[in-house]
Amino acid sequence: MLRALAVDDERPSLEELLYLLHADPRIGSVEGAGDATEALRRITRALESGPDGPDAIDVVFLDVQMPGLDGLELARLLTGFADPPLVVFVTAHEDFAVRAFDLKAVDYVLKPVRKERLGEAVRRVAEVRGAPRIPVHEPDPDQLPVERGGVTRFVAVDDITHVEAQGDYARLHTDRGSHLVRIPLSTLEDRWRSRGFVRIHRRHLVALRHVGELRLDAGTVSVLVGGEELQVSRRHARELRDLLMRRTTG
Repeated sequence: MLRALAVDDERPSLEELLYLLHADPRIGSVEGAGDATEALRRITRALESGPDGPDAIDVVFLDVQMPGLDGLELARLLTGFADPPLVVFVTAHEDFAVRAFDLKAVDYVLKPVRKERLGEAVRRVAEVRGAPRIPVHEPDPDQLPVERGGVTRFVAVDDITHVEAQGDYARLHTDRGSHLVRIPLSTLEDRWRSRGFVRIHRRHLVALRHVGELRLDAGTVSVLVGGEELQVSRRHARELRDLLMRRTTG
C-alpha cells in the first residue's frame, strides 16, 4: 500500500486530488500540503523516519506552479536526498513536461485530473516500488492515446506526419496540430518501422507517405513533410533516399 503526499496551493484542486487518491485501493494513506515549503517539511520528517517508519512517504503528487518555492524547485531539492519519495507532477500546463522528466518524475498528469489517468500514474508508481504488476490490454497498433486538457483523444498513426524528440517525451505532428506523449523516440522508431516511419535525425522520425519533397542544397539534405522542412543528418541521408526511391518505383 502506497503512502502519498499531495501538494497544491489551490484548495479545491488539492481536495479533489486527495479524494481521487483516497479512492484508489493501492493508496494506503494520503496527506495534503498547501504549498511546497510545507511539503518539504513533511518530506524531511518522512526521510528522518526512514522507509519503514511511521512518517514515511512513497510518492509526492506535486503541482508545478505555486507561490514561493514551486514544484520543480522542490523536486530538484529532493534529488539531493539519498532515498527521496517518487514524484508525480500534477499541473494544468504541459510546457513543463521536459523539465519534469529531467528531474526523474515518474509521471506527468494534466489538470483537470481524471480518475483513470491518475490511476495510470499510481500504477506506474506501484511498479517502480516493486508492487505486483496488473495485466493491461495491449494498445491498439493503429491509434495512440494522447491527453490534452484532461481529455484523452486517439490519434491515428496514419495521420502522423513526423515525430520530434523532446527529452523522455515525443511530440507527434499531424495536419491538425501536435500532441505530446511520454514515449521515447527510439521506442516509436522500433514500433513503427514496419509502418513506413524512418529516422532522419537524432531528433526526428518521419512517415515516408507524408514526405512531399527531398531537397539537396550545397551538400545538405532536407525533406518537406507536414508543411515543415526538416534537416536530414548525413548518416541517414542515403537510407532515406533509397527508401523514397523504392517507394516511388515499387
